[in-house]
Amino acid sequence: MTDESLGALHHVELWVPDLGRAKDEWGWLLARLGYQDYQDWPDGCSWRRGTTYIVVEESPALSSRTHDRTAPGLNHLAFNAGTRQQVDALAAAAVGHGWRELFPEKYPHAGGPNHFAAYLVNSDGFEAELIAAD
Repeated sequence: MTDESLGALHHVELWVPDLGRAKDEWGWLLARLGYQDYQDWPDGCSWRRGTTYIVVEESPALSSRTHDRTAPGLNHLAFNAGTRQQVDALAAAAVGHGWRELFPEKYPHAGGPNHFAAYLVNSDGFEAELIAAD
């Protein structure tokens, strides 16, 4: 392991209540962010970008069928999403793919006046933050 890779995020695994819906919603968003199909098995799949991958799995060991981003645990995943124009376009297109905007009255500065981002939530309550680089 090189010093450069030490501490880098290896993967994230999200347990989802509906694998088909997760494949559609997360698959669309991750593909738009440059992730490629990586793994596929009966209860899950993943997408990879560089050395990092994101897994969605409908595990038979799920203790609940509901995700609450405001409960202890995962609140959201944040992604670099390009320019302000790219974030605008991605946020607008996401609505047709199972995502809805959080905090639309504060867009694009819900994270503060110097932070340009779209906050989205999918059908299962998972949140994604799309951050503009400029």
